[in-house]
Order: sequence, then structure tokens, then C-alpha cells
Amino acid sequence: MRFVARSNTNLFFGLIIVLSVRPKVAELAFHLFSRSLHPELLVVHQSRKIERDGYDAKIEVTNCGHVVTFNSSPTCGSPATTLCEVATSAHQPLPSRRCLIRQSLKGSRTEEATCRSGLSYRSHFQLETVDPKMFWMVGQQLGNGPTEGLLHRFDSSGRMAFGAISYVNIETRRRSMLIQAIHTFPDDYAIVKVESLFTLPETDSATA
Repeated sequence: MRFVARSNTNLFFGLIIVLSVRPKVAELAFHLFSRSLHPELLVVHQSRKIERDGYDAKIEVTNCGHVVTFNSSPTCGSPATTLCEVATSAHQPLPSRRCLIRQSLKGSRTEEATCRSGLSYRSHFQLETVDPKMFWMVGQQLGNGPTEGLLHRFDSSGRMAFGAISYVNIETRRRSMLIQAIHTFPDDYAIVKVESLFTLPETDSATA
């Protein structure tokens, strides 16, 4: 079964057409799951896979925000563990089972979680509304900046001359991964920033 947020679809001769346009910033929600999500739940525009000795991860830019799926490798002392961070529309159908965190993306907030395996998670997200001039400058910097991370430019909603931008920077170390995501919302002159750190437990033989 394929789920698509109704705010991002049109029906044309019985076919679902997915639009590359942002939802309203007030409709955003932040989730953390202790499981991966079905790949057809969200519309993915950019994707990257990361593989290290102690973990692997998939980072995806979606029509509404992003998804980060982090999988720690099993060890002699702990099982494999999955954490999945999702920033998306509050109207997006998502599972309720094994949802550790569910918050509206408003203001500024820090969330933390620690799994039985020792995998720890810390995220800080904030929603900021700026004046049109500042918003334009941020959009220009993101759109013309380095593209080592994931960058996607969305179609204009029609109200503004330019569309939204999503940029996700990825920094990996032997026992941790840092994600820095920025999503712009032209209709609201709003910017969402998310910084998340996934950290494996220390072992006697491992170094940072």
C-alpha cells in the first residue's frame, strides 16, 4: 500500500501526481522511531548511504523534510539497534508503534534518547521566522553553496518567485554521526534547523 500526504498530491485521470512543493511550516512534526520506516511512506528526492565499521545509515531529503535511519552493528555485548529521525508534515501517515518522540516543529527544543544497546541520540531543532531580505540571503547561500551534502531545490508554490531549499550536511566519525539539516519555507519566510548526533557506546578497544 502506498501512502502519500494529501496536501502534496493531485488526482488527474485516476493517477496520483506527487508535487515537489512544501507543506505549510505550521504543519511540520518531528518524530524519532526505534525502527525503520517503509520506503514508500514518504516521497524521497535525494538519498545517501553511509557505511562505517560500527554502523550504517541512510539520509534522505523528502518532500516535507528529511529522514535519517541509523543502524548500529551488533557486538558481543549488544544487539543491532535502529533509530529513525523523521521531519515531515503532521498530516503524513506514519506508524505509531515504537515511536519514541513526537513533537510539533515549533520554537526551539532539544530531545534525547538512549537505547538499551547503549546507542545514544541527541537532537536540537528550531523554527525561525526572518524578514524577507534575510530569507532571500539564506536561500542564496544555500542554493549556491557547497554541495558535499544533500541539496534539493523545490518548485515554487506560485506565491513566491523561488521554491524551498533543503540542505543536509553529514559528518561521520568512527563511533558517531552528526547531521545538520536546514529547510526553508518561502511562503512563511521560515527556516527550520535540525542538528542531530548519533553516538555508539564506548568499548575498551575503540577510540573516538
